[in-house]
Amino acid sequence: MAEAEEPQDAAPQKKSKKPLIIGLVLALLLGGGGFYATWSGLILGGSADEHASPEGEVGELPDIAFVPVDPLVISLGSGGNVRHLRFTTQIEVGAAHAAEVQMLLPRIVDVLNGYMRAVEVAQLEDPAALVRIRAHLLRRIQIVTGEGRVRDLLVTEFVLN
Repeated sequence: MAEAEEPQDAAPQKKSKKPLIIGLVLALLLGGGGFYATWSGLILGGSADEHASPEGEVGELPDIAFVPVDPLVISLGSGGNVRHLRFTTQIEVGAAHAAEVQMLLPRIVDVLNGYMRAVEVAQLEDPAALVRIRAHLLRRIQIVTGEGRVRDLLVTEFVLN
């Protein structure tokens, strides 16, 4: 019976690190394979040609035109606290729609004036205000001109005095 009992002073056997190493190698291989499949376009669309274009080859520009809007000077505030906003924009349109949007310019200026006069001076002083205002104006211009004519609104001057 004495032989059947193990001494309590004996050190426990160390577990093998082989499964940990195999798991780590497999994780690295699968991660690298997933990256390559996504980058090369095998997964989630795209193609390898997009990433490996020669330096000398440049794609064509989209068929767009810019319709300039006359600068707006808007009075803000009331009483002795009057400030002015100088606001200049250009409207990005498809080249085929440039004449149509040019014809609607008086309505667009009216929409721009109406919205900008309604904005509080405190909102204009916020650094993130320009992004918000631009989005609101773009949506209003798209409503005036009809869907599909206006692609974007570019703010070229925004000066608050």
